Amino acid sequence: MRHLWSFFVLSIACSGGATDDTTDTDSDVVDTEPDIQWECQIPEGKEDPPAWSQVGCMDDWLILSAPPADASIPGARSAKTVVDRSDGNALYIQNSNRYAIHWEFAFENLSGNGLPIVPDLGSFNTTEYYSPQRRFLLGAITHYEEPGVWAYEISPYDTSSAEMIETTYRLLKENTFFGRELYVHPTSAAVEVETDKLPEDIPIISTDELFDGITYQPLNLGTSFGQLRFYTTEEVDEGFVNYREIVVLDAVPNDISVVAGIITDEFQTPLSHINVLSQNRGTPNMGLKDAYNNEELRALEGKWVEFTVEANGWTIREATVEEADKWWKGFRPEPLEVTPMDISVDTFVNDEDILDLENLSLSDAISEAIPAFGGKASNFGAMSTIPDLPHPDGFAIPMYFYHQHMTENDLWDDLDAMLADKDFQSDARIRSEQLAAFQQLIMDAPVNADTLAALTTKLDEEFPGVRMRFRSSTNAEDLGDFTGAGLYTSQSGTPGDPDETIEDAMRTVWASVWGSRAYEEREYYGIDHVLVGMTLLVHPSFPDEEANGVAITANPFDPVGLEPAFYVNVQLGEESVVQPEPGVFSDQFLYYHTLPGSPITYIAHSNLVPPGLTVLTPSQVFELGEALQAIHLFFAPAYQEPGRFYAMDTEFKFDGDWGQTPTLYMKQARPYPGRGQ
Repeated sequence: MRHLWSFFVLSIACSGGATDDTTDTDSDVVDTEPDIQWECQIPEGKEDPPAWSQVGCMDDWLILSAPPADASIPGARSAKTVVDRSDGNALYIQNSNRYAIHWEFAFENLSGNGLPIVPDLGSFNTTEYYSPQRRFLLGAITHYEEPGVWAYEISPYDTSSAEMIETTYRLLKENTFFGRELYVHPTSAAVEVETDKLPEDIPIISTDELFDGITYQPLNLGTSFGQLRFYTTEEVDEGFVNYREIVVLDAVPNDISVVAGIITDEFQTPLSHINVLSQNRGTPNMGLKDAYNNEELRALEGKWVEFTVEANGWTIREATVEEADKWWKGFRPEPLEVTPMDISVDTFVNDEDILDLENLSLSDAISEAIPAFGGKASNFGAMSTIPDLPHPDGFAIPMYFYHQHMTENDLWDDLDAMLADKDFQSDARIRSEQLAAFQQLIMDAPVNADTLAALTTKLDEEFPGVRMRFRSSTNAEDLGDFTGAGLYTSQSGTPGDPDETIEDAMRTVWASVWGSRAYEEREYYGIDHVLVGMTLLVHPSFPDEEANGVAITANPFDPVGLEPAFYVNVQLGEESVVQPEPGVFSDQFLYYHTLPGSPITYIAHSNLVPPGLTVLTPSQVFELGEALQAIHLFFAPAYQEPGRFYAMDTEFKFDGDWGQTPTLYMKQARPYPGRGQ
């Protein structure tokens, strides 16, 4: 069944006739105007106009509107609007399928022939979104299908006054069949300041109110085949799910083995653990409210299905096992090659010395460093060279020491015996048990005494009395479309602390190479397990976190780049943003840092701070934006590819003692895989 939100659900006669209420949303405005007889504007034989001054019926709307560039709220269609103040406030509802941006329409249709000349794109944008003396009032009408809302919106960075917004709103109300149900939707905190000044008869709807009416959330786009199965998160945590299953889950789990697709009963965040895994694997992932009890899905339980997640809707249909077999034969990724561990580096290396940027390009330097230092430490080393970027000082304990631990304790022999065992190869549950037992062998084996002494000396001299964080960094990360994110463990340790020893921290991270989820993920991608090694990235922990978060250095909802922004997910204190406790929500927002005024559009709000407040202050958001911009530009030569969405996936903390201004620390940067095609 097709779930691309239909825009034909409204009962509107295109041949004329009065319209009834066109949305399910109750308006706060009492409309005392008489009924208007609307007629379609479609000229006979001409259904692709540049613009119309009126929209008389749904057929008109479907011709003019297109999916918006920013798909952060799914199930929407939008048509851009232009009011020409130099021509008596002439209204144009432009054909947004022909003209993706305002300038294209204005340049082609409103320049010359008795009208002022429309300048080049750069000059147009500088004037028409920011100048009080602008010629045009630019905006858009968006129809949000699920909540049944028609909304007038301006760009988050547009500095229009309340008077300008009111002018366009009233023109649209008078010239559209849905005008009586039209709301104003402020798209950023800055725009909200102006919309609060509008007359009381103009209804306003917030982003939170729009999301309250949304039941569908696309996370990772794509198509797959599999058997549709229903699981609770407890069942997923306790066992393995077959990789050819599309799973419907009653909540958002913290982790999941390889599956063909995911549907969660609750909404996720784009940087949630299971969505990062879905992006790594290229499998479709979506949230659907009350999915666990959805009658249509339940009717397909246990059956083979084709499942598609798209930006504006989802599709599921019953399929045959033959179709699934054929699809899986072409879908399973080609085996990924891993460069074997480089064990030639036998000393601890400070972060700024991990890469050889004097002799190599950034891309080549990272590639050369990964076999000895792993992906995370190599990218951390690169990040540490960005001028004025706030980050924790750290160092790497390279692959040599993992190999030393395995060799001196005869663990390679135990590993070979385990991998050769037929039961290990054929039974996932036995494999999980044997991997756990092998991890315990790594944990029980003693760390080389000289290595431990040297590490203790370095920590005492450079980080005296500081609790340190030992983070995983393997050579099986950032391989094409496989990031390896979330597969391994980090652990804290403090010299001299018997309850949190540095040797236990080292062994815990080394042992995580052989966690069952990490093994199954590598197996699915055909990675040679014995080539995988573990570097330890070491830096101070953050005992006094005011806030922690993750951020993407581009707008994941706008792959074409028309709405440039950073996506930020941040939470109070140490509460996880990627694996939150049930019922805990974080601040999620788009930050248009590079645009005048640096507007912010909040998608969701933390429920750990008082209503009306945010986790970060405006100055902290600006400081974070500066760091994200620096990271984005610095790594572009290494990871940006023509024709592909580029962004860096980052982690950050605001940390500081009580009474002090918290300090920003950028903890990590790695390529962001995007949300599918």
